[in-house]
Amino acid sequence: MRIKSLQLPPWAGAVMVGVAAVCFSAKAIMIKLAFNYQVDPLSLLFLRMIFSLPFFVVILLIRPGSGAGKLTITDYFKLAALGILGYYASSLLDFLGLQYVTAGLERLILFVYPTLVVVLSWLIFRKPIGKREMAALLLTYAGIAVVFSHDAIRRQPNILTGALLIFGSAFTYAVYLIGSGRLIPRFWGGFLTAYAMTVSALSVIIHYLVASPTSVWQYPGEVFGYGLALAVISTVIPTFLVSAGIKAIGASRAAIIASIGPVVTIVLGYFFLGEKITLYELAGTALVLTGVLMVGGRKRKTGG
Repeated sequence: MRIKSLQLPPWAGAVMVGVAAVCFSAKAIMIKLAFNYQVDPLSLLFLRMIFSLPFFVVILLIRPGSGAGKLTITDYFKLAALGILGYYASSLLDFLGLQYVTAGLERLILFVYPTLVVVLSWLIFRKPIGKREMAALLLTYAGIAVVFSHDAIRRQPNILTGALLIFGSAFTYAVYLIGSGRLIPRFWGGFLTAYAMTVSALSVIIHYLVASPTSVWQYPGEVFGYGLALAVISTVIPTFLVSAGIKAIGASRAAIIASIGPVVTIVLGYFFLGEKITLYELAGTALVLTGVLMVGGRKRKTGG
């Protein structure tokens, strides 16, 4: 007998998305702290996925599918592709990029993903970009330009490399959102997330076993602690919260609530990493948030 998915009230969905945003915001802080122990990005990502994998496997075993009908082989391939692109590729690019940029800048660049969703929806599905969306795009990328106009930012070693890696992470995550947004109505969102994350974790493990020149056992216990925290606090909990939250309140409202993410990261970076908060960063963040909120607040057509 199949149990129906619990329909959450809108306020619960909003709380879930807000908590998820805070959890995701803490990810960059923990990664930067772990880097103090000279752990390489791939090894740290490996630990994150090793600790995450059992949670998602349990979900798959408890509830192996849901939706209007049975999953086809094509469905499984689509979900696997989303997992590889949205969590494996995106996470790897993010971890690599954080070697060169601050936690605050990382979150700010990552946060442009809603604008990328708009652009990709236009390119792939020919969904028109209105004047509001165009203004939002200009504001968002003007905000990024303001941050990079600061000499202290430009003088950071390999800052452009790090920024491009983070932008690549945002791009792959935007593709994941577009794909998952079309699949979630057909399947239980928790199953989609668990399956995508399981494929992603296995991809990371294979990558590590094939390509890593080091062994994780050489690192101190603190690195394993950060890996566990990344798995539970910034992976397992927020991915399911976001999935449930989007189903309850929709992607647009979820994007608006998630806008607290960059601000939370900047504050956490100040207290835990000693990252300075500049007027350039505040001004750029304000522009980016305004642009993203304009995208998230746009009126959505039925079936769009």
